[in-house]
Amino acid sequence: MGAVAVLLALSLLGVATLHGLHRIVAPHEGVLTVLPFQSGWPPHQHALSRYHVRWYPATLLFLAFDVEMLFMYPWAVVVAEVGVTAVVEMFLFLGALFVAVVWAWREGALRWV
Repeated sequence: MGAVAVLLALSLLGVATLHGLHRIVAPHEGVLTVLPFQSGWPPHQHALSRYHVRWYPATLLFLAFDVEMLFMYPWAVVVAEVGVTAVVEMFLFLGALFVAVVWAWREGALRWV
């Protein structure tokens, strides 16, 4: 029980130290309107402005393919050891992903306007 209390105290001390350090070093006035972005060009809109809703399906599609790559890299390492079953499983996974993309396309999720 004593080790847990010591670990909890050290964790809280670390969080408090990082929070205090942030309060000391972080800028305070008008950061979003003063600091340049986009290679020094003056901002045309607020940095926290909302994105148009048409970007969300493209983002979800990107995330789907990104997660696919997360599954394919470890698969590529072990496919030679596992054999044909690994290839069949990957093609089933890709088929399910393809069906989802075709469904999204048919529903109009990929239309820009």
